[in-house]
Amino acid sequence: MVLAGGKATRLRPLTKVTNKHLLPIYDRPLIYYPLQAMARAGVQDVLVITNPEHAGHFIQLLGSGREFGLKLAYELQEEAGGLAQAVSLAASFVGNDRMLVLLGDNIFTDDLRPAVERFTAQASGAVIFGVETAHPEQYGVIEMRGERVIGIEEKPSAPRSNLVQTGIYMYDTEVWSHLQGLEPSARGELEITDLNNIYVTAGTMRCETLEGYWIDAGTSHDELLAANVEVARLRRQGEI
Repeated sequence: MVLAGGKATRLRPLTKVTNKHLLPIYDRPLIYYPLQAMARAGVQDVLVITNPEHAGHFIQLLGSGREFGLKLAYELQEEAGGLAQAVSLAASFVGNDRMLVLLGDNIFTDDLRPAVERFTAQASGAVIFGVETAHPEQYGVIEMRGERVIGIEEKPSAPRSNLVQTGIYMYDTEVWSHLQGLEPSARGELEITDLNNIYVTAGTMRCETLEGYWIDAGTSHDELLAANVEVARLRRQGEI
């Protein structure tokens, strides 16, 4: 599934009349990049979750998904309920399968197919993907002990590591029961970090590290500009 909802108030006025995932990154809309990553990973059926105001724009732009070699379905997140609440909307679509979740504003060059194959082979659990960053306090910080994830802390003032979680997640079928046990955060939303920490507490969370380029293009105007500049270079070189 690709999460492409939200209000993106930090990108106003660019997002005053459109969804941030429809903004251009070099020569194509932002939403194209996670869909292309899904196709590279070998995923065929993808659920796009967005908000009611712009759902028609996504359908008009993406259609059936044939352009990407995908079969797309659509679901509405009708309120600002958080990323974990958005994941819960995929229950009937996913059924008893495992799932790969991508945030629609993340752009990366890593091919996820090997990671998907490793996840498919493991008995159970979840996987997050981390990157090293100079400013971990802006993200969910991953604390490791050897190869084991021992905690994820959202935007800490004193980060315990420089490894942060990206908007790439893989979950087994236990995710549905874990979601039912979540409580809203102080801002009234179901947080993806809280969901991930349930797996951490159970000892069933694994972390893989991205080696290539990654950016959360929807964080700010500066990140959006940086994504355009770097993706233009990568596109010219055929790396994305």
